[in-house]
Amino acid sequence: MKVLKIVLDTSLFVNPDARYLFGQTPKSAFSNFLDALKSKKNIHCYIPPSVYRELMKFVEGGLPSQKTILINKKPPSSYDSAIPALFVYEFIEEFRMRINKGLRIGEKYSRKALHASGSNTKEEEIIKHLREEYRVALREGIIDSKEDFDLLLLARELNAHLATSDSGLIEWAQKLGIPCLSAQELKELLSNCA
Repeated sequence: MKVLKIVLDTSLFVNPDARYLFGQTPKSAFSNFLDALKSKKNIHCYIPPSVYRELMKFVEGGLPSQKTILINKKPPSSYDSAIPALFVYEFIEEFRMRINKGLRIGEKYSRKALHASGSNTKEEEIIKHLREEYRVALREGIIDSKEDFDLLLLARELNAHLATSDSGLIEWAQKLGIPCLSAQELKELLSNCA
């Protein structure tokens, strides 16, 4: 019997678009996932400690240890991991493009503010739109935290699938040849495996 290794991302249990497959709240989603995992001897799930801590911030009151013991909380071997130089070059280039895009958005909204009527409501609306566009430009579709990087390193180290609903993680996992599972695929896997 072949063992399938899966590295779990917080987004599966926190992102409303993925979470509903397992439960209504992050706590119920994670708990229901663990209940389904309990009988699956050929599926081993892992989560980096940094990501587990992040998830526990959303799981009010935590879960009993007899449930959470089903997940292997393993940090990646950061000093032993080899990441191709091309991956780092692409990341740096992508980040530089995003910084420039963010700068252009800032300039656009600065110009709007200069032409605004001077009412506080108009200024607050401009700032709100600036923040939304800036966040999308800089953070959407990219790995933007050490937790994201831990997920990639661990999945690569274990030669495991990465289960996530984060589009940035999926894009960068594919560059490293890491197979990904969506929340829907994970749910079906748990339903169909013995």
